[in-house]
Amino acid sequence: MNSRSSRFRRVRASVGTAVLAVSLSVGAVPALAVTRPVAAAVSLADWSSNRGYGGYYEADPSQSGSQGSSQQNGSSSTTTVDSSEATSSQSSGVVLINTELTYEDATGAGTGIVLTSDGEIVTNYHVVEGATSIKVTVASTGKTYTAAVVGHSATTDIALLKLNGVSGLSTAELDDDTLTSGDTVTAVGNAEGTGTLTAAKGTVSDLSTSITTEAEGSVPGETLTGLIETTADVVPGDSGGPLIDSEGEVVGLDVAASSGTTSATIDGYAIPIDKAITVVKQILTGTATSTVQVGAKAYLGVQVTDTTSAYPNASYGGYPTNTNADAADVAAVVDGSPAANAGLEAGDIITEVDSTGIGSAADLSAALARHQVGEQVKITWTTVDGSTRSATVTLAASPTA
Repeated sequence: MNSRSSRFRRVRASVGTAVLAVSLSVGAVPALAVTRPVAAAVSLADWSSNRGYGGYYEADPSQSGSQGSSQQNGSSSTTTVDSSEATSSQSSGVVLINTELTYEDATGAGTGIVLTSDGEIVTNYHVVEGATSIKVTVASTGKTYTAAVVGHSATTDIALLKLNGVSGLSTAELDDDTLTSGDTVTAVGNAEGTGTLTAAKGTVSDLSTSITTEAEGSVPGETLTGLIETTADVVPGDSGGPLIDSEGEVVGLDVAASSGTTSATIDGYAIPIDKAITVVKQILTGTATSTVQVGAKAYLGVQVTDTTSAYPNASYGGYPTNTNADAADVAAVVDGSPAANAGLEAGDIITEVDSTGIGSAADLSAALARHQVGEQVKITWTTVDGSTRSATVTLAASPTA
């Protein structure tokens, strides 16, 4: 692994705004992955709106070409990258993905790869995680379709989408050769979420890199293994886009990038295409496993944060007056959800799911992720007035990806 970068960020692009610094725990905490190479960290390569976590970067869509702008916590910096507009051949079999996260008043953008002519699309799970609406635009035709998540693997960061009412799509050509270090590759993606595909050339520097992405507020970092490391300038919005070889064949899915201020200090990371296709085939069997989810996730229906310290004014929307640095504090409850039906309210603190102790938003997500839609779980929580309550709830189907 290249030693000049030690932190990693996901690279989805963000194009909207948000109101609450909380995670929508509808089965798993949504990893809104904003990745744009800036400063010395590795991030997921998706473009997402700044949701108040303080760790997301928001680019200026007016910037195009080889230079982009990024912002964190009110400070901005300019990052110079080496890229150009994707050619028609590089765009073939590629789609641009735009998502809405209604519960968080946020939007995001990423990229995907067409696997079948009737609209099966593979992308990174973090591109669509938490999305309540997914729109996919075919780069070669400009036509836009709605999409649904067929299944996903959070462990490998892979999701399979299916477009509605489509046929005759051009598919991407997948690699059938052996990739080697030093090979020339090109990362293609919806850079900065502008809706225009760009191509960034580089070379393969490692074929089995492991990285841990930075935590983003209450969204924990994730560890990804067996990645292709390249010198290509992967930026926010490139998540889920193809990494192609000199023959124009897809060798991987862009997923993350190290931060830097010049192309010399930016590394791109991609999931090998054969690893992604293995997950896709698992999803298509219709058999869920501990690492592969088929269909909707189990849904509780609360928005949670690790601590109430972000809400110093207890009158703000009824947030809790008691604080707990190691807890899953309920910031909001979705009307009509299992949580609402059980009597959970904003200000409560979830302490257990069945016999598993809950000390954070991530703990709650992990506990719920072990269950399927329709299963019953016992939820224990502490109310604002300090009393302890428990209820058995039936998990519903998540309205989000």
